[in-house]
Amino acid sequence: MSENHTDAPGQGVYLYAVTPGGEPPRDLRGVLDGPVRPLSHVGLVAHVSDVPLDRFGEEPLRRSLEDLDWVEGVARAHHRVVEALAAAGPTAPVRLVTVYTGEEQVRDLLDRRHDDFAEILSRVAGRREWGVKAYLRRQTPQPAPVPPATTTAGGDSPGMAYLRRKKENLRGREDLWRAAAERAEDLHAELGRFAVASLRHRPQDPQLSGRSEAMVLNGAYLVDPAREEEFAAVLGGFRDRFLDVELTGPWAPYSFTSVDLGADRAGGVR
Repeated sequence: MSENHTDAPGQGVYLYAVTPGGEPPRDLRGVLDGPVRPLSHVGLVAHVSDVPLDRFGEEPLRRSLEDLDWVEGVARAHHRVVEALAAAGPTAPVRLVTVYTGEEQVRDLLDRRHDDFAEILSRVAGRREWGVKAYLRRQTPQPAPVPPATTTAGGDSPGMAYLRRKKENLRGREDLWRAAAERAEDLHAELGRFAVASLRHRPQDPQLSGRSEAMVLNGAYLVDPAREEEFAAVLGGFRDRFLDVELTGPWAPYSFTSVDLGADRAGGVR
C-alpha cells in the first residue's frame, strides 16, 4: 500500500485512526467530505484526509470549537470514518480534531509510538465495545411519610415535627441512593467477569443522557464475540426496583484505545 500524496501549502492532515494494515474501506469520506486515504509506515497505517489550515489551524480552530453545530458536524464525520474502519478490522481511534501540518509529522508519530499502537491493536482485535448505563428508577417507592406529631406536654412542637419528617425523608432518599449505588457496583463487577477489559466513565448529566433519572453507572466493556450473549444476559438480573439498565453498542473500542500522545496531546494542531 503506497501513497504519492504531496503536502500542499495551507493544507493540514487530519488523523482519524491507526490500523495494522489490510484493505481500507473504499470511497471513505471524512471531515468536509474529504476523501480519506491510508498512510503506511513502519507496519502501521494512519488514516488521514486533508483539511484547510485557515479553518483547522490553531487560531481558527480555537474559534470553531466554540460553535457547537460545527463541532457536531466534525464529530459525525470523524466517527463515521472510525466506525467504517473498525468494521473492517482492529482500529485505534485518535481524539477528535487531531490535525498535523504535514504527513511527515504523522510518520514521526507512528515511529515514536509504534509499540503503543501495536499493543492496543492486538488487544482490541476481534473484540467490540459495549456500553451499559444504569439509572435510579423514577418509580422507586419512597419511604412512607412520618405521621405529623401533635403538640403535647413533652412532645414535639409543630416546627420540630416538620423538621423531623424532613430528616426522615432525606434519610430515606439517601438509603435509596446507597442501595442503587451498591447494585450498580455489583452489576459492573459481574459484567467484568465476561469482558476482557472494563472501565467506568463519569455519569452523564440529564442533558447528555436524554433522561431525567439520575445515572449511577456509565460503564464500558471490551467483549469477545463468543461471550457477548452471556454478557448481555447479566443485565436481566439487575433490572429491579432500584435500577433501570440500558445496553448500548456495539461500538468501535474508543474506551480501550487511548494513547497518551504526550507532547502531541490529542486534539489540536501539531
